[in-house]
Amino acid sequence: MSYQVEEVNGCTKKLVFSFESLDLTTEIKNELVKKQRTVSLKGFRKGKAPLSVVQKMYGPQVESEALNSFIQNKMYEAITKEDLRVVGYPNFENMNYDPGKSVSFDAVVEIFPKVTLKDMSNLSFTKDAVEFKDSDLDDVRKNHMNSKAEMTEVKDDSVALDKGLFAVMNFQGEMPNGEKPENMKGEEFLLEIGSGQFIPGFEDQMLGMKKGDKKTLEVTFPADYQATDLQNALVKFEVDLLEIKEKNYPEFTDELAKEFGFDSVSDFEEKNKANLIDQKERVAKQKLNQEILDKLVEENSFDIPAALVAQQENHLKEDVKKTLAQQGFNEQMMQEYFEKWTSDLTDKAKFQVRSGLILDAIAKEHNVEASQEDFDIKLEEVAKSSGLDMEQIKSFYSKDESMKNNLMFAIREEKTFEKIYGFVKIK
Repeated sequence: MSYQVEEVNGCTKKLVFSFESLDLTTEIKNELVKKQRTVSLKGFRKGKAPLSVVQKMYGPQVESEALNSFIQNKMYEAITKEDLRVVGYPNFENMNYDPGKSVSFDAVVEIFPKVTLKDMSNLSFTKDAVEFKDSDLDDVRKNHMNSKAEMTEVKDDSVALDKGLFAVMNFQGEMPNGEKPENMKGEEFLLEIGSGQFIPGFEDQMLGMKKGDKKTLEVTFPADYQATDLQNALVKFEVDLLEIKEKNYPEFTDELAKEFGFDSVSDFEEKNKANLIDQKERVAKQKLNQEILDKLVEENSFDIPAALVAQQENHLKEDVKKTLAQQGFNEQMMQEYFEKWTSDLTDKAKFQVRSGLILDAIAKEHNVEASQEDFDIKLEEVAKSSGLDMEQIKSFYSKDESMKNNLMFAIREEKTFEKIYGFVKIK
């Protein structure tokens, strides 16, 4: 055997190659033929120059390419023989080449680690109870009825601002240095209290205000606010409440329910109640699954490939870039953002890689796979929850194979969690 395998860590191997005698005749001929097809030499048509002429003109380059081909072939032969699941590209080290005589080199490769998990039977978790409230259905009804609602002024001056009411106000922000920027100013601005449209704390401090009241609010801008000069800044806002308004909704009748695609008011209530319960169940499961992942990652330590972490970190950055762009960030602002939060993204990428490997290990151990039947059932669930036609859903996933693959991956992960529920204690 012309190589030895050394273990660097749980997910890194070093293949140490040494060839005391080296014959690159085959590789050089192959590279000469490749070169012959592409080069144009004076006196010959493209691709028709004799091999001897090509070798004379490109000898050193062809030999270098032949050596590279030899190294790549030997490395992949070893990887195949050792049955290594390689991640990313090898890193070559300690290259020593005596032209035409010998060559030695090291190839450092990252591999998927073997994940052996600790017993899960002693782990205990609590899943949130799913409760339905009539107010949940009221919110859905209001969302459907928004286009039918009429905005009117509250005439009773004794009425105080509360969530769900609307404030018509003038406001002016003042920076810590005393400046009052124009972009922190508003006149006759309409704000729904409780909508979360303004900086956290702004709307809460307006609760209880009455028409004609003036008040100074103090809010601290979020640490990740899009304007870096306002991150963590304590800003004062002078607020003048001009009016209080409310939305008045018409009676919700069978006729209106039919406009929204339902047979009747009772059909609307029945179907939306079922959807709300399904949504709450999904949220409860997502929270439970996250707690399970947190614990499994905490309990099981193993080396993870840097290449997988870098790949996942790039995915996260691309997702963040899209979100920041939608919020109005320019390139400079994005650069400042990533300089500040890179370590957080790296930690998140490491967690996602580690948790993904854990779930994959559990799935393989218990033969968990996503079938075409699972896929079809999931499409029916998507159609039901979205209100879209089944054919529309099928068409969407049939157009893009990657979309189907992503959904199949999610189904496998979902089934893996179902398997885990049988191993741990869940209250």
